[in-house]
Amino acid sequence: MGVEDQIKEIEEELARTKYNKATEGHIGKQKAKLARLREQQQQKSGGSHGLGYGLKKAGDATVVLVGFPSVGKSTLLNKLTNADSKVAAYDFTTLEVIPGIMEMNGAKIQVLDVPGLIEDASVGKGRGKEVISVIRSADMVLLVADARDAERQRKIMEAELYNSGFRLNQQRPQVFVNKANTGGLEVNNAVRLTKVSKEGIKEILKEFKFMSGEILIRQDVTQDQVIDALMRNRVYVPAIAVANKVDLGKAPAGFIPISASEGGNLEALRQAIWKGLGLMRVYLKQAGKEPDMEEPLIMKQASVRDVCLRLHRIFEKHFKYARVWGPSAKYPGQKVGIDFKLKDCDIVEIHA
Repeated sequence: MGVEDQIKEIEEELARTKYNKATEGHIGKQKAKLARLREQQQQKSGGSHGLGYGLKKAGDATVVLVGFPSVGKSTLLNKLTNADSKVAAYDFTTLEVIPGIMEMNGAKIQVLDVPGLIEDASVGKGRGKEVISVIRSADMVLLVADARDAERQRKIMEAELYNSGFRLNQQRPQVFVNKANTGGLEVNNAVRLTKVSKEGIKEILKEFKFMSGEILIRQDVTQDQVIDALMRNRVYVPAIAVANKVDLGKAPAGFIPISASEGGNLEALRQAIWKGLGLMRVYLKQAGKEPDMEEPLIMKQASVRDVCLRLHRIFEKHFKYARVWGPSAKYPGQKVGIDFKLKDCDIVEIHA
């Protein structure tokens, strides 16, 4: 039986098996087997074969536009960035990755327009594997749908990305695994487990040929989260759902409504991208001088230590203290240590 047939058989069995205490172990093993088969399916073929798929990341972050053919991704790219992506009213206009740079708040955000993602892309249909390989480079995914069919399109895109190992708007499970050669399996949990039992976790581990060692769990996880923690191909990335062409139809709830062709609501989308990426501006100041407000450091969730390392390791090595002005400071020029957490638009003066 081929991989595709095995996947279909397990999916059908899971669909008809009710989850309860008696079936928990069996369901966990089947889900683990399904995850391994899907990974095997991903590795069977695909990869980059020209078409611009060797494009390197650039700028302070990378956003990938994902959507069905003809939903207006190329038009959106052209409006957000300095790109010149071909636009036409027929499917599969984009046959390669088209990059552009969106400048915002001093940051340069790379935006990539990829060929349309269609149903069964996760198993290679419509250059699906090549498209997904590019999406794996993303710091954020924009799910771009036609407002007239947005719910259905988003559901398909999310399913294809999920089957390819993406976990949109999720955090990596707090599950830590240490293998051993002998001694059996030990499951230690720092919190009460209400969604899966220790015995159920052990059944999952056995399906992954994990027979001896320790697994430490620091959150109330599900079976799927335990499996995700054991897989190698999981990608945790923020995502925004965008409903384009609202001049032709109404956007459902949960989507940012835009009209790329008319330029409608694009500033709200830009602000959502900035917030979703978690980017922040840090301005530098030398003692006795005015701060440089023209060229901020663009960082993510930065501490004073991160700023030191961004400048040069010597600043961390010889660090004495820093002074901070801005949102994170209790008062202007607050004296802080190297692990002080900064906020967007803080001004930092390093003393070393």
